Amino acid sequence: MWRDAVLVAGKDLRIELRSRVVLHQVLPFGVLVLLLFAFALGPEHGPLRQAAPGLFWLAVLFAGVLAVQRSVAVEGGEGTRDGLRLSGLDPAGIFLGKTVAVVVELLVLEAVLAAGVLLLFGAGVRSAGLLVLASLAGTAGMAAIGTLYGSLSAGLRVRETLLPLLALPVLAPVLVAGTRAWQLGLGTGPSGGSGPWVAMLLVFAAVYLALGVLVFGPLQESA
Repeated sequence: MWRDAVLVAGKDLRIELRSRVVLHQVLPFGVLVLLLFAFALGPEHGPLRQAAPGLFWLAVLFAGVLAVQRSVAVEGGEGTRDGLRLSGLDPAGIFLGKTVAVVVELLVLEAVLAAGVLLLFGAGVRSAGLLVLASLAGTAGMAAIGTLYGSLSAGLRVRETLLPLLALPVLAPVLVAGTRAWQLGLGTGPSGGSGPWVAMLLVFAAVYLALGVLVFGPLQESA
């Protein structure tokens, strides 16, 4: 399973390095979302600093959906998905590999968006470790859900519109917990412990990663 996961992740990342779709389309979209939020809230730094954690995670969610759609489209050619299914690769390895590839792409996106939050919104960092941990846990859960629902909608003509409708409501806990953790990490929210929010993100990611390992094979067959 792990060997197959490395192979699939390497394949998806090599395709992305050659096509640069995430770099030229998804990344500018995420930055544009942040800019539009900044224009909507006005030039005052106070409201921008308070809203920075939530705006960051909203931008990540919207751009993440595009990244997942790109991951699904990699196997969108005629017979490509069937060839992957008949290749003998472990379905769990395929799921983990595609999830890891999406995680890597999203982490690059989040690094740029985090820099944008600090520069555009005037936010300061109180705990860099908390920001990194929350981002890693939230991104893992987001990528696992996206890969699952992307596989579920892969064989449908309306997958471009169905995937956001399926994934975004389920990702609400990531948005809430990630925002609360980032509020504490940036020092913009009410005082309190970050443990419950980080634990929620970790449990969320673990549950959907385990679920994907178990059901990705049948989902591939039904798709």
